[in-house]
Amino acid sequence: MIRPSLHDCFGAFLIGVVVSAVLYGVTCVQTWYYFSRYFSDPWHHKLLVGAVFVSDTTHQALITHTLYTYLVTDFGNASDLEKIVWSLLVEVLFNGFTGFMVQSFLAKRVYHLSNKNMIITASVMSLVIAELVIVVIYVAKALELATFTQVRQIKSWSMSINAVAAAGDILIAVLLCAFLQRSRTGFRRSDTMINKLMLYTINTGLITSVCAMMSFISIVLWPDTFIYIAFYFCVGRLNCNSLLATLNARKGICRDGDACNEHVSILIDRALRPINSLIDSSKTEMPNDLSIRLDTTQGCTEDEDLKRAQSV
Repeated sequence: MIRPSLHDCFGAFLIGVVVSAVLYGVTCVQTWYYFSRYFSDPWHHKLLVGAVFVSDTTHQALITHTLYTYLVTDFGNASDLEKIVWSLLVEVLFNGFTGFMVQSFLAKRVYHLSNKNMIITASVMSLVIAELVIVVIYVAKALELATFTQVRQIKSWSMSINAVAAAGDILIAVLLCAFLQRSRTGFRRSDTMINKLMLYTINTGLITSVCAMMSFISIVLWPDTFIYIAFYFCVGRLNCNSLLATLNARKGICRDGDACNEHVSILIDRALRPINSLIDSSKTEMPNDLSIRLDTTQGCTEDEDLKRAQSV
């Protein structure tokens, strides 16, 4: 029977739950902010945010139940620490659900910014779907196990979950940044908007990718500890917050853009609100690069006016 250090196992487990709870508090605030500020959003967005919040809440409840069972219910029974609590296995499923919904949303952004390129979108969705399938297989196999010693039998599945999740986040972030970079015009106002969008893309995708990679590295280096579990607990919370931060940033980007014009708004809608209709039904849909070029005309005029004022 495995006799791991309490610091490396349940100490790491406790830290993971506490950090996850803190991030869940951020999730609650961001969810409240979204529904209070974006009440006019279409039902697609509201349904997505609601489903992600429910999945995230369920996950937090499950890992809290696991922690309570090990540290309170089974306190003083060392032999029970080797047994697997059912909630520790089921929580993986809800983490997978959260990741699937968030990454599918981001894949929709890739679809629109790539001018509806099906090959690129399919490559992203293949990783998103693969992660969910692996999660389901892992949970199905894990529920047949009774002790942590037996968990070694499905170690490869656990490693695959984190590897595929990190690969998906990195691919999405790289593609979105590449498409936004391609839309640069050389004019200050348009490029400022694009820089902000790229910054949000990197910030929301990088942290989740790093957390998933740390979970992967931890299970490789310290397979008999719970260090990797501490990182994995936070992956779903980071996914949820990245989605909410992306949705909640829309008004801020326009406000900070100093009189955000119509054409830049179209770009923001394509990058941040892919489920919405990108332009009013009375207007024909314009490609991503065309909306930027139209904005260039305005930016050019403003630059010329500024030069005249300076010369006077």
